[in-house]
Amino acid sequence: MNRKLFVGGLAWATNDEGLMKAFEEFGPIEEANVVCERDSGRSRGFGFVTFETAEGAQAAQEAMHGKELEGRELRVDFANSKPRQN
Repeated sequence: MNRKLFVGGLAWATNDEGLMKAFEEFGPIEEANVVCERDSGRSRGFGFVTFETAEGAQAAQEAMHGKELEGRELRVDFANSKPRQN
């Protein structure tokens, strides 16, 4: 089972640390990162959280999808194993 979650709908002010704190109650996290623009360093409004266990990821997805963080409603799904080509 996948341990990596896609988290969309992040506030522009949310950083890696804030993302980790929002999800750490569901289990140990290997990595939490907010994706930023290369040139400006500004958040792109989404990120990824990788848990140490699939159970932690499952619990976080179920609990956090649709919840509010920093005034924005989150969209939490399991990350695709292969990136989409646009």
